[in-house]
Amino acid sequence: MNLSRYIAGRLSGARSDSFTASVTKIAKFSVGLGIAIMIVSFAILQGFRHEIQAKIFSFGGHLQVSKFDTNNSFEGYPMGTSTGLEDYKNIPGVEKLQPFARKTAIIKTEDEVLGVVLKGVDSTYDFRSMQQNLVSGTVMEFNDTAASEHVMMSQLMADKLRLKVGDRILFYFIQNPPRVRKLEVKGIFKTGLEEFDNVYVIGDLRQIRELNQWPDSLVGGYEILLTDFTQIDTVASQVFDKMNYDLQLEKITDTYAQLFDWLELLKRNVIIFLVLIIFVATFNMVSTLFIMILERTNMIGALKAMGATNGQIRGIFLHRGLKLTISGLIGGNLLALAFCLIQDYFHVIPLDPENYYMDTVPIYWDWRIWVGINGITFLLTMLSILLPTLMIARIHPVKAIKFD
Repeated sequence: MNLSRYIAGRLSGARSDSFTASVTKIAKFSVGLGIAIMIVSFAILQGFRHEIQAKIFSFGGHLQVSKFDTNNSFEGYPMGTSTGLEDYKNIPGVEKLQPFARKTAIIKTEDEVLGVVLKGVDSTYDFRSMQQNLVSGTVMEFNDTAASEHVMMSQLMADKLRLKVGDRILFYFIQNPPRVRKLEVKGIFKTGLEEFDNVYVIGDLRQIRELNQWPDSLVGGYEILLTDFTQIDTVASQVFDKMNYDLQLEKITDTYAQLFDWLELLKRNVIIFLVLIIFVATFNMVSTLFIMILERTNMIGALKAMGATNGQIRGIFLHRGLKLTISGLIGGNLLALAFCLIQDYFHVIPLDPENYYMDTVPIYWDWRIWVGINGITFLLTMLSILLPTLMIARIHPVKAIKFD
């Protein structure tokens, strides 16, 4: 049996009321609590990122292609179906191309008037992100022959106008001549993002074509969905090279820069916080080993007198540090797993939607992050405990051995 491992195992059975035993418990607790906080922090951070990004993507693709226009209005100039991107499936990273158009309108009920932007989409539109935001009703339904009379609006709009699913309301379109349409509320959504909830109503693209007297070959623009949002800059460059010269390309990270900047700031703050936690956990482990070595000075001197090398004695305390670290990691992971499961299923921690854009703390499950945090913590902790074992070489048997 390995001598260092054997002696380390015997030291594990030290009296539970000894000073070293108390310090050992504190070390396990600090490592466990540190790893739990790091895992939970990253799960919440990623939860925020994915929830907010999903809300943004429900109203716009990752990339948007439109007619080059110096006008900042919501409607913009129409464009044809010839964009240079007809072979978009051959562009790596592009998943889908979906047409849209916008038109400003005024909603009028018996008691209220509200200005909105009607965003027209067709049956190819990806409603997966919007489905998660629904609070009542269903997503849009499209007829095969005529423009759909269904629309989707936010809970904020519905409350202002005192509307519910199934109500029919008048949309007034300011143009020459003015037009009016009576449309039915098919679904009500809630994103918590006022940039969308105060502005957009989702309708049928064919309604806007009829109002503008466009042929079927004209749209307001195209939204491009990517297979991997993190590759947006690379894919945007490839799309820009292929599209026609009279078109413009806009990334959603530029359109809603304030939201993505906020997420980046949140990420930096969390990383700084986690670095401090790792520092505290490793410092506690180093302190614990220093105490163990000082308390076992007599034993170290005796082992050296019997011929044990510095490497063998160092291995004893490395095994002790390894066992403490693994015990702390296991306990911390179980604690983090329990917290994340409870929050994900029971939503015990609420949030103010006006400040955080959601009503509960989100949890995102990414096992790669869990493995990464555990690996980094284990590696840094094991490297840090090499430092106190270096003092073993300075302990001389004659001075270390004391006789009562």
